Amino acid sequence: MPVTKKKARAKGEDVRRFIIDHVDAHAGDIAKRAASVFGITRQAVHKHLWRLVEEGVLTESGQTRSHTYQLATLSEWENSYPIVAGLAEDVVWMREIRATLGELPDNVLLLWQHGFTEMFNNAVDHSEGTRIHVRVRRTAATVEMTISDDGVGIFKKIQDRMHLLDERHAILELSKGKLTTDPARHTGEGIFFTSRMFDSFDILSGGVSFSHSESDANDWVRDNPEFQAGTTVWMRLRNHSTRTTKGVFDEYVSGEDYGFSRTVVPVVLAQYVADPLISRSQAKRVLSRVELFRTVVFDFSEVDSIGQAFADEIFRVFAKAHPDIDLQVIHANPAVRKMISRADPDKGDIANRNARRSRRS
Repeated sequence: MPVTKKKARAKGEDVRRFIIDHVDAHAGDIAKRAASVFGITRQAVHKHLWRLVEEGVLTESGQTRSHTYQLATLSEWENSYPIVAGLAEDVVWMREIRATLGELPDNVLLLWQHGFTEMFNNAVDHSEGTRIHVRVRRTAATVEMTISDDGVGIFKKIQDRMHLLDERHAILELSKGKLTTDPARHTGEGIFFTSRMFDSFDILSGGVSFSHSESDANDWVRDNPEFQAGTTVWMRLRNHSTRTTKGVFDEYVSGEDYGFSRTVVPVVLAQYVADPLISRSQAKRVLSRVELFRTVVFDFSEVDSIGQAFADEIFRVFAKAHPDIDLQVIHANPAVRKMISRADPDKGDIANRNARRSRRS
């Protein structure tokens, strides 16, 4: 085949890959965007769009200016499993889930194997339910998986076992990692690391949900408009993601300690709606179990202000009692940095340097 034809075919594959990867976010103007990125005409892009529609990869709707494209569902699969003695996540993975996912890169399959087996096992061991339902939906760009059980609810169980004020505090503890209601059989690392392996990860249970997204460094708590019985875990991952399990684990390893030694604490999760973080009790809630880590990064994203007692409890009292723990601060605004400086001038200086570095980048 002549070189020019090879190049043309390679460029055509690049255009189609771009369309598949970006059409969900740009359903109405994908042709315009692809033409701009690749320096080709919209008519040339439309030829690729028509081909993808013919192949069943995309669906189209609307007329002329309101014409839109969407990824077609290539396959959907679901099954339900009674929670009985001998139900094993690795067997379910090997016999059913692996084949359902189809041909995917090795790193993506390993991410799915980790995520599925961890979440399925959590439902088996912790839910106290009777059934687990699994659903898988595939498109040319992504795979989405839902794992649901009819048990007591993960946040409610953590709240009861740890004697927490409410389910929101259970989510704060989940965000830190190393949390388990069954320490004899589990390390408490499964949900934390799994949430970081996927493009989008959600847990719905009771009246709240926990969300982590690749596009947002923060974990989020959201109110559920309708009460969610049991627990539902939803995961989505791009079929050609470059993420690896090793890369995710390495991100939370500090120094020469190859254990789970670094955590990022989303401080905003300790805050109730408009209530500011003022008291030592609130600080102690943020500090719960952080002594399990060697490096603790306090992320103050979305936190408008903190009180003197809150800052003092973390950055003077706790820091003095645990000199071997490296306390770090990121995403703190000027008001928060000022309070941190009052408690510990050195930490305040570090927070200010981090802020200046962030603005420059």
